[in-house]
Amino acid sequence: MAATKLRTPPRLAKDTLRIIPLGGLGDIGRNMAALEINRQLLLIDCGVLFPEDDHPGVDLILPGFDAIADRLSDVVGLVLTHGHEDHIGAVPYLLRQRPDIPLLGSRLTLALVAEKVKEHRLSGVQPRPVAEGDRVTLGGFDLEFLAVNHSIPDGLAVFVRTAGGTVLHTGDFKMDQLPLDGRLTDLRALARLGEEGVDLLMVDSTNAEVPGFTTPEKDILPALQRTFATSKQRLIVTSFASHVHRIQQVLDTAVAYGRKVAYVGRSMVRNMGVARDLGYLTVPENTLIDLREIDNYRPDQVVLISTGSQGEPLSALARIANREHPAIKLEPGDTVLLASSLVPGNENAVYRVINGLTKLGARVVHRGNALVHVSGHASAGELLYVYNLLKPRNVMPVHGEARHLIANADLAVATGVPRERTIIAEDGTVVDLRDHQARVVGQIECDYIFVDGSTVGDISESALTDRRILGEEGFISVVTVVNLRAKTVLSGPDIHDRGFLEDPTVYEAVRGRITQALTDALEDGVDDTHRLQQVIRRTVGKWVSDTYRRRPMIIPVVVAV
Repeated sequence: MAATKLRTPPRLAKDTLRIIPLGGLGDIGRNMAALEINRQLLLIDCGVLFPEDDHPGVDLILPGFDAIADRLSDVVGLVLTHGHEDHIGAVPYLLRQRPDIPLLGSRLTLALVAEKVKEHRLSGVQPRPVAEGDRVTLGGFDLEFLAVNHSIPDGLAVFVRTAGGTVLHTGDFKMDQLPLDGRLTDLRALARLGEEGVDLLMVDSTNAEVPGFTTPEKDILPALQRTFATSKQRLIVTSFASHVHRIQQVLDTAVAYGRKVAYVGRSMVRNMGVARDLGYLTVPENTLIDLREIDNYRPDQVVLISTGSQGEPLSALARIANREHPAIKLEPGDTVLLASSLVPGNENAVYRVINGLTKLGARVVHRGNALVHVSGHASAGELLYVYNLLKPRNVMPVHGEARHLIANADLAVATGVPRERTIIAEDGTVVDLRDHQARVVGQIECDYIFVDGSTVGDISESALTDRRILGEEGFISVVTVVNLRAKTVLSGPDIHDRGFLEDPTVYEAVRGRITQALTDALEDGVDDTHRLQQVIRRTVGKWVSDTYRRRPMIIPVVVAV
């Protein structure tokens, strides 16, 4: 059922469990959910969404935790399912408001969060490491953690027992039966929980449209080896800075082909250092070198592992493609391997970088022309398996765009979950669970929170609209001086523009119109500069629209004497 334009939710009854997604439903990112029972809140994940082209000037987008800003004292804990940015990236911004929220997650996840906390100079943070098999009680929430396999080590699902019912939140997962680290999704635990009874399954939807089973991680090794074997000069490999398994494969292959490895990009250096220190990444001896040492080796003796797989403008790879990187200059014949997927919304940015690299003479190997990446998410076959194993009473697909959520719900129905018990929700949908039945009971505001430099939450949608207009259409400024008593235009209009036509002669055709419109307004008794500015805006706007079919931002200034 859809969750659009619903009523304000009712007061929560005693021993009823309320679930509110605060992000991640409709987007690939900013994953977060709030569970409430008897005035206590449990949060699951707190990630970021990376901006797209229609978010000019925005660095990050946070979940809608403004919706619970006045309830943070009721939060008993924040569960972090794994260490990807779309699940932990917003944690420091939440902790700014209440730093002592207990953080529950695996060792690697909490270590990655600790680095973020250090960057934000926060104190008083309370990490509580957990592992698969652990059970923890936080207020009215009894939590049990399960191992799940994903594209980053130490992923966890969480089973939540409450007086209102049980919820299983899968986090991001897949069912790779030959994982590189030997850590399988715990199917025995899932079967046991299915026997106990899962009232609500909140399940990863990212690959719900993909038939069959997700390809095992090990299957990319031949393509990786082939790329190394055919690269006669420098090789640059890009990946997510948290994809420890992929980096391990690159390190091992580099050793096999006699290449030294240098990390490029601050987040890559930081995350791989954390993974190595905790034993999740094995770096063969005499393999790793500092980036400043690469000129001491022939190009065919070096492989660079870089950030920038999503075409981020300030990433290392984008700077290399634009010839702006201070230490790396791409040469014709070099090879660049993009060992990652395309996050929806990033396609244009990635292909811009690929085109830039190709123009510089590089051979670019990517998912479109070689098996150099496999997904970290369960495909339809695996999701069907999970539904049949758990037999959930109610299902709420999470983590995906609308098409992913709907496809996932269809899979649930195919396995016997009644259609009316599959909830297609959106951010801010309020779902109450009681007597084994989940029902949509309302909707709350759950807007994007934009981060722009050091500014958090002060950028509105209207401000973004202004930025889009400035970027796409330019602006025209019109300055005039009027005498309100004499009802005359004393000076101007002086017209300037940026990003529109930037040809001052074209405005001769409209100056007389502006003067006449102002004179008419003054003679009609208009003596307010704001209303006179509106006269200018309407006059110039109509002229621009009629003449050029454009809609620049028009900035009128009227000085009254």
